[in-house]
Formats: sequence, structure tokens, C-alpha cells
Amino acid sequence: MRVHPVRFLVLSLPFLSVLLLLCSALSHAATATWPRQIANLNGRSLTLEQPPRRIVSTSVTVTGTLLAIGAPVIASGATTPNNRVADDQGFLRQWGEVAKAQGVKRLYIGEPDAEAIAGENPDLIVIAATGGDSALPLYDRLAAIAPTLVVNYDDKSWQQLALQLGRATGRETEAAQVIDQFDRREQQLKSRLRLPPQPVSALVYHQDGKAANLWTAASPQGQLLQELGFILATPPAALGESHSMGQRKDILQLGGENLASGLNGQTFLLFAGGEADVRALLANPFLAHLPAVRQQRVYALGGDTFRLDYYSAGNLLTRLEQQFARP
Repeated sequence: MRVHPVRFLVLSLPFLSVLLLLCSALSHAATATWPRQIANLNGRSLTLEQPPRRIVSTSVTVTGTLLAIGAPVIASGATTPNNRVADDQGFLRQWGEVAKAQGVKRLYIGEPDAEAIAGENPDLIVIAATGGDSALPLYDRLAAIAPTLVVNYDDKSWQQLALQLGRATGRETEAAQVIDQFDRREQQLKSRLRLPPQPVSALVYHQDGKAANLWTAASPQGQLLQELGFILATPPAALGESHSMGQRKDILQLGGENLASGLNGQTFLLFAGGEADVRALLANPFLAHLPAVRQQRVYALGGDTFRLDYYSAGNLLTRLEQQFARP
């Protein structure tokens, strides 16, 4: 991959991290052989004899990245269907049509089903370590069915996850291509952005007005915003990690008296939300004193941005362009 020296000097650290991983993947792709050893998140060694041809994903979040790199996904777990984030299959809307075109089967909704997974005769099972779609408690049962890869998506960008999955599936070249395509678009957008007042609070707002989830700098959402030049507001020290969402470190939960104090940015960027969420937040009397609310600097970034993959991240760039890009 060709890198222009002057441009390289001004790239953000998260982007540099991905770039180094990308170069490593490209180099490895030229000499990779099978079988290969894959580093597993739970510390157990994973040996793959050949590129997998029948992949089952137990994580609806990870499935999108597998599809983006052209991995042979035959079946996936799903979430509750027919809502603003999921289609009639329970697949995420940003890649639901891709899954249909590839013939991806819905295995179950919500709770992982080891018997349904075994029935697909997979040669690779992918599970998430954390999050609501984690099947980690079933690892031993699943590993007895087929090689089982444990990944984490709450501490890395979708690009880093794509490189990891590309290595495990033999799709290194495809992973590098989609990353390069996205990064080129991201850099083009960055040069055209007229940023709103900084810093920003990036959040998921609950329409009941009682709570919100705040994206941290460790989140894929936070990383992408920082790569584009946004500055994330530093949460009050009193929040600490006691308000993180379970095992996830990319989200801080705000509620009660912490709701207003935790939203200390000059601009609010609403993820997983639309204009109805903007109106609900602006109408919340407990937030009326905040500068972002007083000045109506609250922007919706779409219902598909709670989970970022190649598809939803691309949609996010489109919305940021519509909101903040110069003509």
C-alpha cells in the first residue's frame, strides 16, 4: 500500500495503528500458508487446517464485518426483528440485504443455541467476548463442534476487527481492500468538515429522558470521530469505570443526577437515533440548561450507528457529511 510521506505525518494515532496492522496483513497475505495458528482472545490456541468454507457467527455485531470482507458466512445469530436497527430476519439493517443475497441463515434470536449451530456443520465458529450477543459461556460446547474463534469488538475499530477476521478466514487481501476504500473516503471527508463547537458528547439517548449511554474514547464510535478531528468531552472523574456497561469499557451509563453532568460537551452527537431522539432530548427540562441544548447543537447520526461495521460506518460518514461538510 502506497503511503504519501506528508500525509502520513498528519494522520491520527488510531489511523496509524490501523495502517501498521494493514501493512502487516498485506505482507502476510503474500506468504500465508495453511494450516495456521490463530491467537484466540481467551488464551487458547486455535489451529485452522485450511481456509474455512462454512462460518457460523454467533454475534450479530461481528457478522457485518465478516460479510464486508467476503467471508463465507452461512448462518448467524440475530437480534429482535422488525425494529429501527433490525430487519424482519433480526439482521442489522445496514447489511441485511447483503446477508439475504449471500443466503445467510438466521439460527436463533437472542440466546445462543448450540444445537442449532452444530446443525449447520460449520468449520469455523466466531463468538464475541463481550456485549449482548456474546456466546462466551458456550465456548467449550462450541469448540467441541468446530474451531471456535473468540473476538472482541468493543475495544477496537471495525478495521482492526476486519484484519483479525481476515487472518482467520484467509481474506487478508479483501480486508485490506475494504479498509483502504473506507480510509480514503474518511480522509477526503476530513478535509471538508466544518466542525461544530468542540468538545462533543457522543451518546445514545433514551427517549424516556432518564438515561443515556456515553461513548468513550476507547469505543469505535469515539475513535472514528477523533480520526475526523472531533474532540471528545472528558467525562467527569466521578463517573469512573463504575458506570461502564457490564464488561464493556467503551460505554459509560448516565442516569439520574449523572445524566446532565455527564453530558458536558458543547455539541451532542446522537448515535442509534433519529430526529425524534433530537426532539426528545431538546424537550427534556433537566437538560435545558446545557449549552448544547440551549444552542440546539444536537445532531442525529442514524439508527444503525450503535454497532459500527463497514456498512454502518459508511452510513455514518454520509450523515456527518450531510451535517458538517463544506460544499
